[in-house]
Amino acid sequence: MTNPTVGRDHPVALADFVRADSLRLTRFAYLVTGDRLRAEDVVQDVFMSMHKRFGPNLRLENPHGYAQKAIVNAHISWLRRRRPSELLIDELPERPVAARADLETADEVWNAMSGLARRQRIVLVLRYYEGFSDKEIAAILDCREGTIRSLATRAFARLRPLLSTSRATTEMTA
Repeated sequence: MTNPTVGRDHPVALADFVRADSLRLTRFAYLVTGDRLRAEDVVQDVFMSMHKRFGPNLRLENPHGYAQKAIVNAHISWLRRRRPSELLIDELPERPVAARADLETADEVWNAMSGLARRQRIVLVLRYYEGFSDKEIAAILDCREGTIRSLATRAFARLRPLLSTSRATTEMTA
């Protein structure tokens, strides 16, 4: 969502943006990276790079969208230069208590998604967690819309056999 009062003529203070969006961006980064600590690091790095580039006032039409794209790009860059000795952990973030069946389904879906290729997982997160269109996702990943649809189709083809219940598959595609 673009705030009509934010933009080149009406900058938003970076400090206000960090206070307002850091938790939401960290959750987004967790879904992209699959690692809570890595998500916190990448969000902090993005905030630092935004300060370095824009200073204390952001003159952007959509600072949140800019930060999301920077998170995806930072994670992809990190994967490319990651040393083999670094391991991702399977620790889930703290979350509210839910019904046991919901937790089992969520765990099953998350475990299945952690086995996807990074671009496939990113496409599903952007589409179903953030509600982005194929066009918006293509702009973030710097590729064509057809590639986004292909990545989503391959991701679902890979997820279907991994999910043991049809309910979990239904929830993922709904």
